[in-house]
Amino acid sequence: MSARVSSTAEKRRRFHELHRRGCFVIPNPWDRGSARYLQALGFQALATTSSGFAWSQGRPDAGVPREAALAHLRAMADATDLPVNADFQGGFAHEPDGVAESVRLAIETGVAGLSIEDSTGDTAKPLYDLDDAVARMRAARRAIDRTGGDTLLVGRAECFLVGRPDIEETISRLQAYASAGADCLYAPGIRLPEHIRRVVESVAPKPVNLLVGYASALSVADIAALGVRRISVGGALARAAWGGFMRAAKLLAEEGRFDGLADAASHDTLESLLTSSPVD
Repeated sequence: MSARVSSTAEKRRRFHELHRRGCFVIPNPWDRGSARYLQALGFQALATTSSGFAWSQGRPDAGVPREAALAHLRAMADATDLPVNADFQGGFAHEPDGVAESVRLAIETGVAGLSIEDSTGDTAKPLYDLDDAVARMRAARRAIDRTGGDTLLVGRAECFLVGRPDIEETISRLQAYASAGADCLYAPGIRLPEHIRRVVESVAPKPVNLLVGYASALSVADIAALGVRRISVGGALARAAWGGFMRAAKLLAEEGRFDGLADAASHDTLESLLTSSPVD
């Protein structure tokens, strides 16, 4: 278990420091228990997953209203001594003023960082026009600065996730978000080493987050060698948990077999973990 962090300000200070050098993995728990387990493994920071949380609530990704998302962020920040980065989707608003208000509310939950996406949720027009996306990023930056400026802002270019896998557009957007005040840049969906390296070089010296939400031939060391500062897994750990659950449940329902329970964590292991790591 890592040493206790006593305040939100200290978590945020430590989070900024992690982004200054080296490469770290920032895994994505979806509830308090998974957050505590990841802390017990020695990770230095955590990030929420909008999809993982939504699935745990019986909703699709992006199907959670703002108030529920904010309550989840507060619970996650309170559940662990580690800095927590919020997957804050598009800021739960279209207009910059609405994004700023949502960011202000997110900061109050105690998260150490948060990301703002440039996807619209509209399949006919999946990305905000660049001017609008930049205005939204600037609004998020202003909201952070008005509350002390210590919450880390991540700018996300969603091109590769919405059917526009154009590395030139992706880089242009990330550079614009860096100029608008993003502290860290993120282009989920890029996989090729040459694309990763180009993104890193194009926004340097600002740090880059890489999403690895699939079984990859690249190791953490390989990714670090490309210049990436932090690595997240999005909803992949939640999907892995769902995968085990679904396999076990289907065997029971379709074949009347209990084989799927063979790899289940023991009751005593979970009790020991969650008894030895209370936060509240």
